[in-house]
Amino acid sequence: MKIAMIGTGYVGLVSGVCFSDFGHDVICVDKDPAKIEKLEQGIVPIYEPGLDDLMAKNVAAGRLSFTGDLKKAVDGADAVFIAVGTPTRRGDGHADLTYVMAAAEEIAAELTGYAVIVTKSTVPVGTNRQVKQVVSKANPKAEFDVASNPEFLREGAAIDDFMRPDRVVVGTQNERAEQVMKDIYRPLSLREFSIMSTDLESAEMIKYAANAFLATKITFINEIAALCERTGADVKMVSKGMGLDNRIGSKFLHAGPGYGGSCFPKDTQALARMGQDHSVPMQLTETVIKVNDEVKRRMIDKVVDICGGSVNGKTIAVLGVTFKPNTDDMRDSPSLTIVPSLVGNGAKVRVVDPQGKREGEALLPGVSWMDDAYKAAQNADALVILTEWNEFRALDLTRMAKRMATPVLADLRNIYSPKDAKRAGFTAYVSIGREGFGV
Repeated sequence: MKIAMIGTGYVGLVSGVCFSDFGHDVICVDKDPAKIEKLEQGIVPIYEPGLDDLMAKNVAAGRLSFTGDLKKAVDGADAVFIAVGTPTRRGDGHADLTYVMAAAEEIAAELTGYAVIVTKSTVPVGTNRQVKQVVSKANPKAEFDVASNPEFLREGAAIDDFMRPDRVVVGTQNERAEQVMKDIYRPLSLREFSIMSTDLESAEMIKYAANAFLATKITFINEIAALCERTGADVKMVSKGMGLDNRIGSKFLHAGPGYGGSCFPKDTQALARMGQDHSVPMQLTETVIKVNDEVKRRMIDKVVDICGGSVNGKTIAVLGVTFKPNTDDMRDSPSLTIVPSLVGNGAKVRVVDPQGKREGEALLPGVSWMDDAYKAAQNADALVILTEWNEFRALDLTRMAKRMATPVLADLRNIYSPKDAKRAGFTAYVSIGREGFGV
């Protein structure tokens, strides 16, 4: 089948590459000439493990190409996927559908035969019906259907998620469109992965409901962690005990400095606004948003406390600033709250992150970027772990402590233990939801 993928951001590029690996002919479209030029040169503009090799393989096989010419991509396509951004609209928290509707209107002008216009972007309930209206108005003679096909890709594990999904959700209005979508995902059905067919509205809602629920699990365990610190309980043991209950499960029950990234912050905001628009307040989701912001601010207090009550004039080494490991994504990362506060209060901050510098340089002014954790720790007054990259999981803590002017550690991912830190020579240690020492 011929597929046009509109947008070569994270979702569009990963989806386009993976569809081509299914054997489909895929053309990825983007308005940014510089991005298209890089992609044609084999340069992947995002960091996602394995994506560069898979892209090169399918380009070489002639199944995958890139263009800025929408007409070329849409002409004769069986399905046209919209995978453009839906950021939080400034001022009111709604999902901004400007790019989705603009894409729909432009697609309408280029349709030459029947095609299914598929929204891959995360969009509020009712958006696909709006897309249908926009296309019909722009091209009354167009023969098309719309479909909702939300993505469930974890950054850092996106290819595996696409190829071995928990489920594929497809919302359509008729059997013809449903059959096209089944043909597109046929390789997965042959491997007996679940493809769920539903109506448009349910497909749109599933994405928001799933992300809000996962954000709630993260926020819940972070609240429990705060209580553990006051009562002497160990949140890692509490989390493990909860997770062994198969009604709950262990995933997304790891205490940390708050959720971030491209999905949870904007999707919880959008769901809360949808609830308000329909007079059904999403009270749990609204509370999750509030508590998550408080969690990030609480992390600042932890760092200040371990630095003796003030960070002014202190040199602080920060390990990791992306919102999670194995990605270069900085969107709504806890570091964007924590690091600027430290800098603003007079700290000299050194940052080490394997992939964060490309975006982080613009987002975190006033910090020094270094490529080695041990160099960053040299004569530092505090060490802070914000992202659990693999290379930070097996640090020689004794070596780190000896290099530091004041060997104190704020382990905001609970990678190490108080015993590890004390044995290595640290004089103070704090983590999340567990007793520390020296503070």
